[in-house]
Amino acid sequence: MGNDSGGEVGAFFAGFLVGGLVGAAAALLLAPQSGEETREQIRLRGVELRGKAEDTLADARAKAEAVAADVKRRAEELQIQSKVILEEGQKQIAEAVEETKKAAAAAVSKKEEEAPKAKAKAKA
Repeated sequence: MGNDSGGEVGAFFAGFLVGGLVGAAAALLLAPQSGEETREQIRLRGVELRGKAEDTLADARAKAEAVAADVKRRAEELQIQSKVILEEGQKQIAEAVEETKKAAAAAVSKKEEEAPKAKAKAKA
C-alpha cells in the first residue's frame, strides 16, 4: 500500500517538475527580452517552482502519514477485537471441558455404584 502511493506521488512530483520547467523555458525563450532579463526570469521561476515542489511534497508526506496513522489505528483495533474474541473462545472451551469432566465423573460414579448390583444379579 505504501509503496504504490509512494510511486504515484513520485511520478506526479516528477511530472509536475518537468512540466513546470518545460513551460517556463518555453515562455522565456519565446519572449523578446535581453539575456540578463531572461536569466533573471529563469532564476525566479526556478525558485517559484522549487517552492511549489516543496509544498507538493509536504502535502504528499502529510497525506501518507495520515494514511499510515489510520492503518495503524485500525490494526490496533483489530488486534484488541481479536484478543477479546480469543479470550471468549478460550473461556467457552474451558467451560465445556469442565462440564465434560463433571459428566464423565458422574457417569463413572454411577457405573461404580451399579457394578456391585449387577454382579449380585449375575450371581443370583
